[in-house]
Amino acid sequence: MERELCAYYPKMSESQENTFVSSSASPRSCRTKCSICKNLYTDPRILPCLHTFCLDCVSGLEQFSIARTQREDESWSLDCAEPRTCILCPVCECEVNVPAAGLRELTSNHLIQNEVFLESLRRPDYWLVCDLCNDGNAETRCHICSTNLCDFCSKAHRRQKMTASHNTVALTDLQGGNERVNKSIMCSAHPAEELRLFCETCDRLVCRDCCVVDHRDHNCDFVMSVINKHGGFIRQLLKQTQPHIAGLQETLQRIADTRQLVQKRLRTVTEEINQFTEDYIRALEKHRSRLLKELEELRIQKENSLNLQQVQLQQILADMKTGVDFTEHLLTSGSPVEILLTKPVVVNRLKLLNKTSYSTHPREDDGIQFQQQEKAGQCDGFEVFGIIVTKTLDPSKCLLQGEGLHVARQDQPSVFVLVCNDQTGQQTGRGGESIQVGIYSKKNKECSLKTILHDNHDGTYRFMYTPRVSGLYEGYVCVKGQHVQGSPFTVTVTSKFRKHTGIFHCCTFCSSGGQKDVRCGCRGTMPGGYQGCGHGHKGHPGQPHWSCCGKLTEHSECPGTINSNSHQSLVRTIAL
Repeated sequence: MERELCAYYPKMSESQENTFVSSSASPRSCRTKCSICKNLYTDPRILPCLHTFCLDCVSGLEQFSIARTQREDESWSLDCAEPRTCILCPVCECEVNVPAAGLRELTSNHLIQNEVFLESLRRPDYWLVCDLCNDGNAETRCHICSTNLCDFCSKAHRRQKMTASHNTVALTDLQGGNERVNKSIMCSAHPAEELRLFCETCDRLVCRDCCVVDHRDHNCDFVMSVINKHGGFIRQLLKQTQPHIAGLQETLQRIADTRQLVQKRLRTVTEEINQFTEDYIRALEKHRSRLLKELEELRIQKENSLNLQQVQLQQILADMKTGVDFTEHLLTSGSPVEILLTKPVVVNRLKLLNKTSYSTHPREDDGIQFQQQEKAGQCDGFEVFGIIVTKTLDPSKCLLQGEGLHVARQDQPSVFVLVCNDQTGQQTGRGGESIQVGIYSKKNKECSLKTILHDNHDGTYRFMYTPRVSGLYEGYVCVKGQHVQGSPFTVTVTSKFRKHTGIFHCCTFCSSGGQKDVRCGCRGTMPGGYQGCGHGHKGHPGQPHWSCCGKLTEHSECPGTINSNSHQSLVRTIAL
């Protein structure tokens, strides 16, 4: 690296080197400063991702190993592939494989080196030593030889026959202009030779000695002869790559626009959520105020009722005490004459007091509940929940209803209903009460029927049971441990449902095809010697009926044939 730097940079004193590194950069320093060390590039190297860093900065990056998943040489087996050593690009975090010979094998960025050189020339305190005499200060530069010359060596350079035609330029002109500084790139294998040839076989720059030794049988040509071909190929790739930039920029712009739309939409939704929440809170506050007001009215109502009952009972108590005290005093202190004289008044008063009716229980109770799961309707357009329930269940006011309380049929489900009412006899309108039910046989107390209870959550409860044996059964329904109205009750279970054995028809004349000797269970007859019934004649029910029993309801139980004498003719009627 020292040889390459000396070939490019003139010799500087130690103080100049320190000043060179620490001095401030020109406005073009964004291209001439390393993004790692923040100083001017020294020996800049290009990573495969085309980011450039100083060789020392790249060498300071952490190296790590990664198992190989694919090799360029397909003949190598994955099993024998060794892990590859990598570093991460500090800018794009791209994985960079470390060459086998080390990071020095990375491509040098000579373009950056030229820009660094021009950047250093623009410094007012920067000076160069002549490359030929190593004594005088360099004042000019030969573009052909890429050497910095003092005034004496520059004149000698022009006097020599081989370099008389070389074009030299003053370093002061380079400091103020944008000229490109041409620098010869020497071969790393042959430092004395310049890279002037290109090996098509190896696709790399070579020098003259390389063509003679390592690339003797390769297709080599001068750089100026192949630059158009390879430069055109690079331009073609560049042309294919450039549209991606526009597409990516357009996509990024769409992403930015979408981000703005998302942020705008988020702000709108946030406002909607806040507005909804505030309105909902106001509705809940209003509903709470309404519930508290209802609760206060309920408190006043119960207190007034209890106060009235208290005043009435206190008056009755005062009358009772007056009558008792007067009578006790009369009996203990009065003479027989006084007692008998006062008897009519005392007896009448005591009889009247004994007939006085009064409730031994308070008219009101603490049956106040808040059911938060119940719907309370709309409040400012919002559905709210929570109601105050004041109805207290009174088992003595609860009722049992339904046919299943009295009669049932074997193997057929029977149903009855419990209606729960409050003290005023009104339906409670809610469920969840504690209910006990049982139905058992009177003959065998241990034989009980399985009863299914269904809570309708409206103050009613549905009971269903299916008896398997006919007979008498006794049942009970208790609420809060107390029997309700109609409990206990007796159920009569009859035998299985008797199906009809005949046909549901209009008359035997139609159903038998006009046969005279066919009879019907309804015992109707027709004139003309017909034994069966007919349309509208005497003894006929006058409407469709069952031929086996004469019952008029199609979906009904059959009580059986009317007489056994007509059994055969009845069978014939069914067959017809």
